[in-house]
Amino acid sequence: MTGALALSGCGANEDSGSGDDRSKVEVFSWWTGPGEADGLAAMQADFEKKNPGTKFVNAAIAGGSGTQAKAVLASRLQNRKPPDSFQGHAGAELLDYIKAGQIEPLDDFFKQNNLKSVYPQQLLDQITYKGHLYSVPVNIHRSNVLWYNPGVLKEAGVSGAPKSVAEFVTALKAVKDRTKKVPLSLGAQWTADHLLENVLLGDLGTDAYNALWKPGADWGAPAVTKALDDFAEIMRYTTLEAASTDWQGAAKAVVDGEAAFNIMGDWAYGYFTGSAPNGLGKKLDTDFKYAAAPGTDGTYLWLSDSFTLPKGAPHKAGAQAWLKEVSSKEGQDLFNPKKGSIPARKDADKSLYTGYLQYAFEQWNNPGTKLAGSFWHGVNANNKWHTDIDTAVGLFLQNKDAGKLQQGLVSAAKNSGL
Repeated sequence: MTGALALSGCGANEDSGSGDDRSKVEVFSWWTGPGEADGLAAMQADFEKKNPGTKFVNAAIAGGSGTQAKAVLASRLQNRKPPDSFQGHAGAELLDYIKAGQIEPLDDFFKQNNLKSVYPQQLLDQITYKGHLYSVPVNIHRSNVLWYNPGVLKEAGVSGAPKSVAEFVTALKAVKDRTKKVPLSLGAQWTADHLLENVLLGDLGTDAYNALWKPGADWGAPAVTKALDDFAEIMRYTTLEAASTDWQGAAKAVVDGEAAFNIMGDWAYGYFTGSAPNGLGKKLDTDFKYAAAPGTDGTYLWLSDSFTLPKGAPHKAGAQAWLKEVSSKEGQDLFNPKKGSIPARKDADKSLYTGYLQYAFEQWNNPGTKLAGSFWHGVNANNKWHTDIDTAVGLFLQNKDAGKLQQGLVSAAKNSGL
């Protein structure tokens, strides 16, 4: 994984030329949904208290998984009209911005604020590119979570969460044969990409999964063929109409007792347990339970929301003040309980993280936990690779041909530019 960001680099000029203007800060994100918007508002309030002379402009744009926001951002950066700071997934997702000279390295910022001592070294290693850091992580999400309805599993005669991909297939079949419920709920196409990374990790194991994202990786290997065959089999138990639904609808089907399983990141927890109107007000262990996705226990398939300093930020000092908020213990402890994520920092207030978040906190901070990067959520695939995988998955959804899917993934890796 560390090799993904350390292959080649550009210059490390930290002078954006935008002076010390802190009159305002325009913060660009896609945090408009349940939990995340509340978390952003909490950080904004803390920022405004600490920076009374700086006007905060919330430039969030709605759209599943940031798709709409990234398109608008690309246009703004191309036209040299950057926001003062923008959200991006820490890792390879930022490579295009780095190579285009559109964001500044933040080594001095990390040094001045003593951040290298408060972030886990394993995380810093995975987001370092050519010896430089380009974003400030505000949280950690886990991508490999299996959410399930205990009542539906009981009805199907399934005793608890399946621990392997093979057990998962058996459980899906039991739900289909013995109930009238949906075995595995899916949403928009990107949720199939999300499922794919979980099946790859579950079948291949952490080291072999991470190796896929390194130069020269063999996507045509028999072990990958086996994983893709399993993915194709699992997809037989998903809903046909699901392509028109985003992740919220697919996740809601589980807590409403309409589906047995959903594999989704842990932002679903904030949605499940949050208060109306944005949350569902559901109860852990009654309406839903969770486990690591089949075959992935002991591995954290991680992603991180982070913020950057764009080249030519109009209000550079305001942007740096925002990055200070994002990186602070106070800011992260205000934001993450509402978002349904855990802090990237090691020194957070553990008492604030309860239920699923307590489990996630302990797993993340356990030295024995292995890390694997989420390709769909920007850690180890650049934007071109990400798009090409999505195209291959989209074709698979039409033709259901695992062999053609593997050919598409082989080509995507070969043409990734990494």
